[in-house]
Amino acid sequence: MMASQNYPMASLAARYAREVLRGVVPACEYVRQACQRHLDDMERSRDKNYPYVWDKAAAEKVCRFASNMVHVKGREWAGKKITLQPWQCFILACAFGWVRKSDGLRRYREIYAEIPRKSGKSILGACIGLYMFSADGEPGAEVYSGATSEKQAWEVFGPARQMCLKNPAFAAHFGIHVGAKNLHILQNASKFEPIIGKPGDGASPHCAIVDEYHEHPTPDLYDTMLTGMGARSQPMLVVITTAGVDTSAPCFAKRDESVKVLQGTLENDQLFTIIFTIDEADDWTMWTAWEKANPNLGISLYADFLEARRKEAIQIASRQNIIKCKHLNVWANAGSAWINMVAWNACRADVMLDDFAGESCWVGVDLASKIDLTAMMLLFRRGNECYLFGRYYLPEETVQLPENTHYQRWVAEGLLVATPGARTDYRYLMDDLLAFAEQFSVRELAYDPREAEMLMQEIREQVAFPCIEINQSPVCISEPMKEFEALYLSGKLHHDGDPVLNWQASNVVLRSTKTKAYYPSKERPENKIDGIVAAIMALSRAMLHMDQPFVGLEEWE
Repeated sequence: MMASQNYPMASLAARYAREVLRGVVPACEYVRQACQRHLDDMERSRDKNYPYVWDKAAAEKVCRFASNMVHVKGREWAGKKITLQPWQCFILACAFGWVRKSDGLRRYREIYAEIPRKSGKSILGACIGLYMFSADGEPGAEVYSGATSEKQAWEVFGPARQMCLKNPAFAAHFGIHVGAKNLHILQNASKFEPIIGKPGDGASPHCAIVDEYHEHPTPDLYDTMLTGMGARSQPMLVVITTAGVDTSAPCFAKRDESVKVLQGTLENDQLFTIIFTIDEADDWTMWTAWEKANPNLGISLYADFLEARRKEAIQIASRQNIIKCKHLNVWANAGSAWINMVAWNACRADVMLDDFAGESCWVGVDLASKIDLTAMMLLFRRGNECYLFGRYYLPEETVQLPENTHYQRWVAEGLLVATPGARTDYRYLMDDLLAFAEQFSVRELAYDPREAEMLMQEIREQVAFPCIEINQSPVCISEPMKEFEALYLSGKLHHDGDPVLNWQASNVVLRSTKTKAYYPSKERPENKIDGIVAAIMALSRAMLHMDQPFVGLEEWE
């Protein structure tokens, strides 16, 4: 029999991914990237060295389970079996269907899904919780629905409890006892219950569902659940949330990580993520944007209701932020990403630094002593094309912090230099700079005066090229930023695919003054941008040596 007949829901999930990428299903770039990631991984799984494979049987099992649950709300729906929509099949089939080739255990251990209101988030969370509680084959499974308040914790647990009450055959099959405030299976000591606020450290969750994570002021519940999963062989931590208004909250940090995983600038093979929203270039007032962001439009979400919210947001300025936040998943007060990562990735060139031996270059240096990266960027010119290469430094103590696994990986791969101690040892940068001066014709070195005085004095004593102080004020940095933007968007600013630089490029947020002067910023302290800042400084000096400006993409001398 054909795969679509043997595994119809898994096939529906794969078809959804293909139709999104063909434009049949309206979707934002993040959804497109999630679909592309799945299809790319399927292709990679043909390689015997690729560690994962998509198990259609496992994908089918979880989707069939969810389809045997019943709706618990709504005059039209209550008591009826759930009919999974293609986007829901895609989430479940991907999150639970990908397994490790080595032992058959699940690949993904975390789900981050941003889904607008009225799209069935609670039902999806309840189905996942019940599956992990009863049907995943985990003895003594502990499943928790966590939130900042009892009311919010019951938004997922309540429907799960009602599903058991309204489907007695299901409860009887798994031996589920429905208590006032928990579900449990006596035969294997499994339990499913709500949890509020900061939990104790004694839990050993097989699954934790963190509902509306954007409301959590701290990551305490999330972190406690995640660290408590160490004794489980294939646990799952689930965040199904709408967007929020506080970009300093832990949810936005998780979203930021998720976006970078989708873009390919961060690696996390254990995180499945999908974000339903609009694209930055979309006109949010247009109905087509609202269709893109709301995958359950016409199913659980009525078009007339959503149209009323759209008109309300257009007509009442004070309501725009909250309506866009809850129905378009637009984070209020979030900065705009400056670098288009699709265009940036297209600038990758098959070049190496050694290919430029003897050629002229400009060097930009952005220094830091403790937690920030120290970055040294080399900018070369060939005809009307530019080429960027970077070297990055961090103190070893910073690299070894538990939250800095990406730094640890880059050090192991030779992409990042970890200097001994708690402060960056600039002697490592000095040694590299002197080696570069021997290998290339350095025209000038541009540097940020902060942290730089003593180092620059020592450098000037040992090199023949000028060292130029670059003030980081918007007035000084705005024009080079505009040139940088014009170059990469035109495909004339090349890089070698350096993942450290790619990550920093994805972190840059564009800010502007009242006079419309640009300057680079970042949304969170951990989002480093030092390499891009150093590249802009190098470019600012290179601009002075060109007969014609870059703006307008004119040919250079």
